[in-house]
Amino acid sequence: MNVTLRWTSLLLSATLLASPGALAQREGVEVGKNSGFARLVPASEVEAGAAQQYGDMLRDAAGKKALAPANHPQVMRLRRIAQRIIPYSYDWNPRARDWKWEVNLIGSKQINAFCMPGGKIIFYTGILEQLQLTDDEVAQVMGHEIAHALREHARERIGKNAATQGMARLGGAVVAGIFGLDPRLTDSVARGGANLLTLKFGREDESEADLVGLELAARAGFDPQAGITLWQKMAANGGGAPPEWLSTHPAGNTRIADIERNLPRVMPLYEKAKKR
Repeated sequence: MNVTLRWTSLLLSATLLASPGALAQREGVEVGKNSGFARLVPASEVEAGAAQQYGDMLRDAAGKKALAPANHPQVMRLRRIAQRIIPYSYDWNPRARDWKWEVNLIGSKQINAFCMPGGKIIFYTGILEQLQLTDDEVAQVMGHEIAHALREHARERIGKNAATQGMARLGGAVVAGIFGLDPRLTDSVARGGANLLTLKFGREDESEADLVGLELAARAGFDPQAGITLWQKMAANGGGAPPEWLSTHPAGNTRIADIERNLPRVMPLYEKAKKR
């Protein structure tokens, strides 16, 4: 055998032996690798900034008597759904095992929800009450928002801006802009990044979060087909236009088509979960 071909064959064999699942197709959705831009900003810094902003937001809501107590039925419901979803997040981001996950509910008419870096989740009463979401539909929203944190879309966006503007360090205040919170810029570093306060996730990030969220919900035993009814409710509520939290998302009909296209990938996961 030609020496080059022999070494190529040996290398291929070694690779396959080292990765026994290399040829096996992964169960669930496919979204590719994380962006390299995220590595330009320390994850710990982004998560610490998010935790600070989250705490500020909760204190502000509590001061306005808008923070729902732990024994509120909807809070208990949200936390129960989160407890089912979170264990399936670890395969998407090993850091998630160490996150101090929190789930809270704020009284507001906003049709809004988000998960900040580090697993800090907020739902507004508006999205639950105005859309009358079922548990399966709540799981679709929650899975989507958790997916943003797992895929580190905020860190990626901040990294891209850091790369283009040459910023060596970004404070937690900058993170707030992604979620529409009060940045309260107090230092020169934060002021240098003030232009990031209007930062939104791109449509590619939103589509990716849809698919990862769909899988997370399915693995946790929530019906993936609820993604379709969720979007039908969104369209009916907004007259065809997405609510504020989805302003940069793909159009509802595009989203439903993507969900339908990926149902064959996630329905088997849902069926397995129901048998547990």
